[in-house]
Amino acid sequence: MNTKTIELIHGDGGKYTGELIEKIFYKSFDNDILLENMDSALFSLDKGKIAFTTDSFVVNPMFFRGGDIGKLAVCGTVNDLTVCGAIPLYLSVGFIIEEGFPINKLQKIAESMGNTCRQANVKIVTGDTKVVPKGKIDGVFINTSGVGFVKGYVPKKIQSGDSIIITGTIGEHGTAIAVDRYNLKVKGNIESDCAPLNYLLDYLQKYKDNIKLMKDPTRGGIGEILNEVSKKSKLGIHLLEKSIPIREEIEGINEMLGINPLYLASEGRMILVVENDVAEEIKEGLKKEGKCSNASIIGHFTNKEDFVYVENAFGGKRLLGSLDTQMLPRIC
Repeated sequence: MNTKTIELIHGDGGKYTGELIEKIFYKSFDNDILLENMDSALFSLDKGKIAFTTDSFVVNPMFFRGGDIGKLAVCGTVNDLTVCGAIPLYLSVGFIIEEGFPINKLQKIAESMGNTCRQANVKIVTGDTKVVPKGKIDGVFINTSGVGFVKGYVPKKIQSGDSIIITGTIGEHGTAIAVDRYNLKVKGNIESDCAPLNYLLDYLQKYKDNIKLMKDPTRGGIGEILNEVSKKSKLGIHLLEKSIPIREEIEGINEMLGINPLYLASEGRMILVVENDVAEEIKEGLKKEGKCSNASIIGHFTNKEDFVYVENAFGGKRLLGSLDTQMLPRIC
């Protein structure tokens, strides 16, 4: 069958499904476990605590400045494991593809996933492909699951005075999606921050006893994540506006769109809650050893209020509540 688009027969489990798997997925994800072609991936893990996560990706547009749905799927799952203190090892991937989807685009997505896996030192070891009639979805949806080995880190009770660190500038993924989705003609280097974060674990390992919590601020951004943490810990959070790293281009575009960048997704950033007396040391180490040049201490926990607020340079304070309106749907 010589075709440039996905047909329903590609999802029937026969010859053409096999060709799709071998010519695109095996070629892009090439590793010894996957190529065993078993119904389940077989591998061994050292005894210890295992982290397991799953996520689905329906981002629109599926190709955006700085990434694509494939890169995003790998990074999203790798980072969910990373913020649990787990070294990501193996991923699964499930594709739901619309009839008529161009095969060259599928090839590009698969190659992007393979490249990101090699960058993160993880392997896609099993997967599944389904094809649905044209119009039932728009293009391709991806589900990824992952397992990793937890190395010493455990979340701890957050206390008043604990500091909050962000590893880099915020809101860049969400802004890149908005710019491409709405075809905005803007100047500046607007690009998603989408990237795997597991490389940070080696540096953070020595602070495993000082780190209370790690989170990745994806949907809902740092605003929603910190509200969730505040509610769970039953502590307030005091943020310093001047310490929150946001690039001028990002602020300008979101002001034009009427969007608060504090609620926009970042797909290559980590929030850390750490003991205050080592916060500065961890931040400086992130800048040097972690290559997070814009890492910043953005605030601390307080027992005075049970909500999140932001203080500006003039001492004025405003509430940063939980997100209760729709920002950008299909951000990941």
